[in-house]
Amino acid sequence: MRMPPYFGAASFFIYMKGYTKPLVLIAVILLVDQLSKFWVKLNMTIGQDFNVLGNKFLIHFIENNGMAWGMEFGGEFGKLFLTLFRIIAVAGIGYGLFYMVKNKYHRGFILNVALIFAGALGNIIDSTFYGLIFSESTFYDKAVLFPDGGGYSSLFHGKVVDMLYFPLVEGTFPDWFPVWGGEHFLFFRPVFNVADSAISVGVFLILIFQRRYFKEEHVEKESANSEVLED
Repeated sequence: MRMPPYFGAASFFIYMKGYTKPLVLIAVILLVDQLSKFWVKLNMTIGQDFNVLGNKFLIHFIENNGMAWGMEFGGEFGKLFLTLFRIIAVAGIGYGLFYMVKNKYHRGFILNVALIFAGALGNIIDSTFYGLIFSESTFYDKAVLFPDGGGYSSLFHGKVVDMLYFPLVEGTFPDWFPVWGGEHFLFFRPVFNVADSAISVGVFLILIFQRRYFKEEHVEKESANSEVLED
């Protein structure tokens, strides 16, 4: 019996159905993350501020050589190691995501892992390619895309662009406060980017809803096993 000519395409779309939402989410996060970073690199100098909501939400341009939320990881070798580690980790997360969709894990859990994957991949793009395609951003000069003479660094040695800054509360600890009495404090101090946010949201939601995710998965597996035994 011959299959109709559209069978292959129909089968493909049915097969891809479970992947559509994670792939769309990943694409949207990457697009927003990279567009925001490109805009900041090409239109702002290091340390420049752009007020969004008064002095409580600012676009504040900084770059870092290391991890999320502006943390550092030592030297050129440390930078290379971190970038390569990120690539391996993202490859592992990507494989895990494929496995979860294929084995029909909880949809919420899959989308949260997709958030983490997109965020990690977004920062890898900076670390891997930005040194090749951009000139150096300084306190006085904006970066140029594809400058004459090449970029500011080599492959795997680019800097991660951060710009989201929420200095919500600022003040001084009272003198009676333990350890930090009389010292200045600022909440929220870290400067981060859309990719960092995606990673943080994904991890947070997994921690909050892990019982629901894995409870439903356990119930589904028990139901599948009981159906096999009955057959």
